[in-house]
Formats: sequence, structure tokens, C-alpha cells
Amino acid sequence: MVKPTKVTNTIRAVRESAGLTQAEVACRVGVTRQTLIAIEQGRYSPTLEFAFQLARAFGIGLDDLFDYPETGE
Repeated sequence: MVKPTKVTNTIRAVRESAGLTQAEVACRVGVTRQTLIAIEQGRYSPTLEFAFQLARAFGIGLDDLFDYPETGE
């Protein structure tokens, strides 16, 4: 069983406000749509490099796209 990640993200909200589909974002950053879905749903944490690529694709900072709890909850 896959353990959900503690990293949360706002990819879906940012993507939708930009008027982009999952397929369009996935194509821009070079992954499959299924990978993007897993990241959006918190089932998979991207590598740091890929997280930066996603943030840059939206023109926002990494902290605006991802969050990690401070207390290790």
C-alpha cells in the first residue's frame, strides 16, 4: 500500500485558474498525465528538480505551489 505524502500542493487550483488541462501541463513539463494526476492528488511527491519545473511552468515560486507541515504532523 502506498503511503500518502505529507507534501501538499495547489497544482490543481493553479492549473485551473490558468485555464490549462492536466494534459497540457504534463506536456509542458515532460511527464504523463497520470503522473501529474498522482502529484495533484498527493499520492506521489515529485523530485525537487521536477517541483521547480512545475513551479516555473506556472510562473510562480516553489512555496506557492507546494507546502510541507512544519511540525512533522
